Amino acid sequence: MKISSSKNRGYTLLSILFLLGTWKVASMLIGSELILPAPEQTALSVGELFLEQDFIRIVSATIVRGLLGFAISFLLAIILGTWAGISAPFHAFLQPILVTIRSTPVISLILLALIWFDVGQVPVFIAILTMFPFICTNIAEGIRNLDPKLIVMARIYRVPTRRILKDIYLPGISPFIFSGVSSAMGFGWRAIIIGEVLSQPQYGIGTFMQNAQTYLLVDKVIAWTVIAIVLSYLFDQLIQLIEKYSLTWKYHQP
Repeated sequence: MKISSSKNRGYTLLSILFLLGTWKVASMLIGSELILPAPEQTALSVGELFLEQDFIRIVSATIVRGLLGFAISFLLAIILGTWAGISAPFHAFLQPILVTIRSTPVISLILLALIWFDVGQVPVFIAILTMFPFICTNIAEGIRNLDPKLIVMARIYRVPTRRILKDIYLPGISPFIFSGVSSAMGFGWRAIIIGEVLSQPQYGIGTFMQNAQTYLLVDKVIAWTVIAIVLSYLFDQLIQLIEKYSLTWKYHQP
């Protein structure tokens, strides 16, 4: 297992080196830092961003919007997804709504949100609409995939409702929840930054990315993009860590 894990890390490192090498070669072929700066130039730009006075405030604003959008969408998904998983008629009612939200172009939602909301609220609204369908669908499918015989058996033996929720429902839908949350966060961060680019709140990664593009500071645009990618990666790793911990807790509890 350890050997396999080491090999996987090696392939991951090789993939990163391949991407950096491709980037470097493309930069050399183009021959203009104004069009495509080299990786080392972008690394310097990233370092400069860390030294900016408002860097923490800029990144924090994007994170807060993302977490707020996630919290609201997760709460709605828990309520509606559970209802849809239990009730077939409500599941049939909810499906067209979820499909419509998923199918609507993000840019359309942003343009409408710019009319309806304050600029700082636009990215949060976009985050909710982007994340909610993923989580809600997965929760509903998780409940619908539970073995009904286990629940019937638990009822026959008069197992308390608390134990049914803890030992049957929660373990059964946990993988679906984490899968939905992971997908939602992946799409959600991108949607939030797009919302910031167009709505231009005072602070936010998307705002400063757009400002850099306005002044043709390509290295800054790429630097902010790198920070956005790292931010998304860190939250993805956090989700995986929480999932791993929850599974460890589940299988080692008395």
